[in-house]
Amino acid sequence: MSRQVYINGRFVPQEEATVSVFDHGLLYGDGVFEGLRSYGGKVFRLEAHVRRLFESAEAISLEIPISQTEMGKAIDLSVSKNGIDDGYIRAVVTRGAGTLGLDPNRCSNPQIIIIADAIALYPQELYEQGLEIITSSVIRNHPAALSPRIKSLNYLNNILAKIEGLEAGCIEALMLNHKGEVAECTGDNLFLVRNGVLLTPPSEAGILEGITRDAVIELAREAGIEVQEIALSKQDVYEADECFLTGTAAEVIPVVKVDSCEIGTGKPGSVALDLKERFHRLTRA
Repeated sequence: MSRQVYINGRFVPQEEATVSVFDHGLLYGDGVFEGLRSYGGKVFRLEAHVRRLFESAEAISLEIPISQTEMGKAIDLSVSKNGIDDGYIRAVVTRGAGTLGLDPNRCSNPQIIIIADAIALYPQELYEQGLEIITSSVIRNHPAALSPRIKSLNYLNNILAKIEGLEAGCIEALMLNHKGEVAECTGDNLFLVRNGVLLTPPSEAGILEGITRDAVIELAREAGIEVQEIALSKQDVYEADECFLTGTAAEVIPVVKVDSCEIGTGKPGSVALDLKERFHRLTRA
């Protein structure tokens, strides 16, 4: 089925959805994006995602030529126009076409692209049995070099870690920061459970503060679970009672083994499973 892709205020068939080869989003990864989920045809936490998209753009001095309200409407329209019920949406803003040089001031017409499609989740058995992941040798970009709060089109740092994980037979990989502390996985945030307390790396660890991460923290606190955002080491991961990941596409998925080290009982833990169900109810409400 051919999708209708939003480009700069109009919808075109996906086969005709193109950008210039001189676009700096293509040439240099100069642009920003957001990944969003829809449930029952409604986008989950749309305003939060749009706000983060605009904050990322502002951080790289990229002026998005429409308002946040207009962006939200365009995303909603992309979902409805493609008949998406439970799906995934990618909103992209590139710097626009320029020269082969780096100068962003020589670029014009930032491109706004919105793609709505069906969602490809992890296999169901992994939600029931848990993931096995490794720690990548690729560290997160130094926050002084590139702020982790910017969700830019240059994802090579994460891609290299993903490749390492795949070569080890794992579909996710844990990344450490320049201090050797736990940061996040290539596309998901990480949580641990220790003595009934929920632990997750703080923003200072060099993480992208995920929308799903924030929702899970809210759900945990509503359930009376103590949540601490603290620096974590690999040893903290190995010794945890439970481990799970959160992300827009992944939602909440347990981890049962890290670097061949069995976590807790080696099976998905009760806290992870409870929060997975709570998140499921939240998104389908």
